[in-house]
Amino acid sequence: MSITVVGTIGIDSIYTPFGQAENILGGSAVHFTLSAAQFGPVNVVAVAGTDLAGDELAPLRRAGIDITGIEYAAGATFRWGGRYHLDFNTRDTLYTELGVLADFQPKVPEAFRAADILFLANLQPAVQQSVLQQVPHARLRALDTMNYWISSAYDALTEVLRKVDIIIMSEEEVRQFAGESNLRAAARKLFALGPRALVVKLGSYGALLLQTDGSYFAAPGFPLDDVRDPTGAGDAFAGGFLGSLAAVLAGERDLTPADFKRALIYGNIMGSFTCEDFGVARLTRLSPDDIARRYREIIAYTHVETDIPQGK
Repeated sequence: MSITVVGTIGIDSIYTPFGQAENILGGSAVHFTLSAAQFGPVNVVAVAGTDLAGDELAPLRRAGIDITGIEYAAGATFRWGGRYHLDFNTRDTLYTELGVLADFQPKVPEAFRAADILFLANLQPAVQQSVLQQVPHARLRALDTMNYWISSAYDALTEVLRKVDIIIMSEEEVRQFAGESNLRAAARKLFALGPRALVVKLGSYGALLLQTDGSYFAAPGFPLDDVRDPTGAGDAFAGGFLGSLAAVLAGERDLTPADFKRALIYGNIMGSFTCEDFGVARLTRLSPDDIARRYREIIAYTHVETDIPQGK
């Protein structure tokens, strides 16, 4: 039982009010896999340039991630630079250099096509569509996207959304795609396309899960003492969310509503770890005990008794 993810490998330079890190390993596939690998086997499909020919991907190998689906192409690896402001909710993109990502046509290895979960990380919708055609029998198909594709490739993105089970978007992106200010109304428009669950990322405030039966569940973000760099937190969130679900499927039973609620909490936890250091540094130092302690803490501090006291 495993997850196959198709996403990006990048080289990031990040500047925040509390420090900076230049030319470090990043990308949606990297943050996602290092997070999801805490829960079970992960396969990655991505492209890197010849400038990434050293030991930069060693963190993935040490985590037991199957990287045989990474293609090396002549040219430069995708590069991104960003500067965050004091509240960390806003950032300025300093540069984006697509490099070999511009011509990436994923080829999913045969061995990866039997994965239980397929995650389409933020990529051009046409590329996501081609991956879905290569992996038609995944038990659970999830997709992430961004505002750029919503505005520039709306029709193509809509077609991809018709073929997935779970959509993962930020609050702003959900409203933008649906043309609705109300999240529940926006969710109904997305569900009309075919998906059965919508995960709304709320940044430091946590995440919201909405499902086609009208049910919903909100999980708070984990409060941190020290935030260094939020880059990749959304991808790590997706890794924790889907990794938790994959662990359930590995037990050969169907997913329950409680499993999705638990997964949302794990997603928030993995995203919180990412923010504690630059790039993927914190994810590479995690242990199962670290995750378990944070899970127990957030459960303890958010639990509410369901009995309603009688008035006098």
